[in-house]
Amino acid sequence: MSPPHGDVSWEITVVSEPFTTGSEDVGTAVGRLQDRAREREWDLVVGLTELPLHDDGGRHLLVQTDRAQRTAVLSLPALGGIRTHARSRRALRSLLSAMSEPRTEDGEQRVVLPQFGGRWRLLLGMVLANRPWLLVPGLKSALVAALATGAVATVNSTVWLLADSLSWWRLVVATIGSIALVVGWLVIDGELWDRPDDDSPQARERSRLYNASTLLTLMAGVLICYVALYALNLAWAFFILDPDLMGGYLNAAVSYRELFVLAWFVASAATVGGGLGSGLETDEAIRAAAYSKREEDRRERLAHDRDSS
Repeated sequence: MSPPHGDVSWEITVVSEPFTTGSEDVGTAVGRLQDRAREREWDLVVGLTELPLHDDGGRHLLVQTDRAQRTAVLSLPALGGIRTHARSRRALRSLLSAMSEPRTEDGEQRVVLPQFGGRWRLLLGMVLANRPWLLVPGLKSALVAALATGAVATVNSTVWLLADSLSWWRLVVATIGSIALVVGWLVIDGELWDRPDDDSPQARERSRLYNASTLLTLMAGVLICYVALYALNLAWAFFILDPDLMGGYLNAAVSYRELFVLAWFVASAATVGGGLGSGLETDEAIRAAAYSKREEDRRERLAHDRDSS
């Protein structure tokens, strides 16, 4: 990284360590960064965290700087999760330049996210940090159960009859129901629901934010699974089934177009089968699949603190 000023040489140290429980509060986060700066005798310190930051009033923050202590903390999810590396590099350079400028005013400065649009941007950043596309590969038992369910259902004549009898809106309901069922099962079985630390409005807002990111992460991951299962089941149906054979069972003329409907219905059944297969996974495996490593560590520390208290 280039130094903020061309005539100044900088020695940059990068340290990766978890923020402990309570660091969502920006004052706590800045205080802990200041402790690290004194311990290591750093001139400037900038903390990059995957946690959402908030002030005492419950407002969500992008960044806070304390120029007197030459300390700043930046919330990566508040950048929105899109082009995070490029945006964080620009923000980091701006922070270092501002804090190293001797003529700037001392005191704390905060960049507050907009009340509505900022919350959605923060939520999007939290969901993308959880990498929902890695949900199903992380649950191997669920993946095996979904593939087995789809393979068996595709060649079942009773499933052919059911798929042929369903209207498009019932297929849509089956899709929504299967995804909702699996998401609910994962939340309950993996104990993924976040509970507030106390009865304060700030604690309840934090829990709502984390729970919303959990639900959206799971919904996105299961939806990706659904689309993948549909594609695989469709390919399997085209390979193994003969429309004339299906027509004999259904007593109707059947073309290859009916295979698209069959694959749609089978994808819903396979998704439910995969959700039931996730019950064979440990709670730790479900949490590891549903969350980023940082978020998983945060929840483990929070659970440990609750058990100790």
